[in-house]
Amino acid sequence: MTTTVIPPATLATNEARVAQLLDREWLSLVGNRRVPAASRRTFAVTSPYSQERIADVPDADAGDMNDAVDAALAAAPGWARTPAGERAAFVLRLADAIEERGQDFAALDSIDGGAPIGVMMLDVKIALESLRYFAGLALELKGYTVPASSNLHFTELQPYGVVGKIVPFNHPFMFAASKIGAPLVAGNTVVLKPAEATPLSALLLGDLIQEIFPPGVVNIVVGDGPTAPHALVVHPKVRRIGFTGSGAVGLAIQRAAAEVAVKHITLELGGKNALIAYPDADPAEVAAAAIRGMNFTWSGQSCGSTSRLLVHDSIADDVLAEVRALLADREYRSPLDPAAVQGTMVNRRQFDRAIGYIDDAVQRGAQVVTGGGRPESVETGLFVAPTFLDGVGSNWAVSREEIFGPVVSVLRWTDEEEAIRIVNDVDYGLTASIFTNDIRRAHRVARSIEAGFVWINGAGPHFQGVPYGGWKNSGVGREESIEELLSYAQSKSVNVML
Repeated sequence: MTTTVIPPATLATNEARVAQLLDREWLSLVGNRRVPAASRRTFAVTSPYSQERIADVPDADAGDMNDAVDAALAAAPGWARTPAGERAAFVLRLADAIEERGQDFAALDSIDGGAPIGVMMLDVKIALESLRYFAGLALELKGYTVPASSNLHFTELQPYGVVGKIVPFNHPFMFAASKIGAPLVAGNTVVLKPAEATPLSALLLGDLIQEIFPPGVVNIVVGDGPTAPHALVVHPKVRRIGFTGSGAVGLAIQRAAAEVAVKHITLELGGKNALIAYPDADPAEVAAAAIRGMNFTWSGQSCGSTSRLLVHDSIADDVLAEVRALLADREYRSPLDPAAVQGTMVNRRQFDRAIGYIDDAVQRGAQVVTGGGRPESVETGLFVAPTFLDGVGSNWAVSREEIFGPVVSVLRWTDEEEAIRIVNDVDYGLTASIFTNDIRRAHRVARSIEAGFVWINGAGPHFQGVPYGGWKNSGVGREESIEELLSYAQSKSVNVML
């Protein structure tokens, strides 16, 4: 089935639809039941655009999470016995149902997380493509025979049982929907923990899951703070965990899980990604790629953002002139406006964090090329203007630490060896981008860069089927490819003595 995405409606229509969507009781999904927290505690969800309370959602604790795991454990044997093709059919039904309500999910993400509704519609499209992709790979869950003797030796792939999925705030629906596809097709049941900052679209997804899947196959539990996800991580019967988020939390998950059991954990973590531009690159193309790769549409809140621009000194002034021109007329609209091109920071903490890095760099002597803080024209919303900082030192915090905000550090270079050293001299290794017209140089540099996903003369897009993941502190494992599907299955060797 071809994925279609309906363009967002008018601002007024989107606002009216959001008001309807918010007029409900928000509940977790455990088994086949929509439930509040056992304690009846809730916490407030605030829009980063209006900065007003828009919903109250369950504040689950360890007991609530354990109930969800119990439901998933009860459903696991039956789901594992379901033929792979039938499991794929359930996932395809979910994709079709999501497509019918795509605007609702996009609208909730937009008001909940602050990103433009048009961008969130693209997130829905990506989620649909991912679900359908993994459903199409169902029959790749196969083993092989080994001619080790005159007997019969073969392998088969079996699910882990219950998979814990913990997803971040920056692409709420895309991650919630797409990251359950591979575990489900592989035969696992799932407990999904959405980010507390942006839980609404995942909770709405529970309506569709409740209608389509057998009870307990997918469970969705939200709680404020680390209590609920920690309970999921340390549950001794949850042997497979997939996490997307910050490096610090990824390390904490590895430590906590290791205290209770040997677990298979994949981590898609942060990045301090570099775009390196050579003298033969077109300054206009480099500037456009630097803006596109930084993902300013959702205010740079993306682990793959190219937040360091290493540009050869001979073209640096031309590149930055192009950057100024491209960002000169930036507008800051309601995220529900179809014409919006940039979102807000997700909350006040992230806003203050981005501003703090900018201020620190300026105090150290950085020159503000564009942006530099909250736009003067903005009256509403936690907006930070797209910021390029020139004259930045490679050892400064702004150049080494993941900000998760719309801040690009510009580092000029003349010596290639030194430039590559700077690219690699961080703890991260998620993405990198190389701009040059010399194909031999491009391949040589791509091989020398310590990152798991590299673009040559491009920046930003992912491609279904191409493994995505990081080196070093940027993660363990690969997603968006058959490797992701196979990572949710265990290999068993069977020896038949003839």
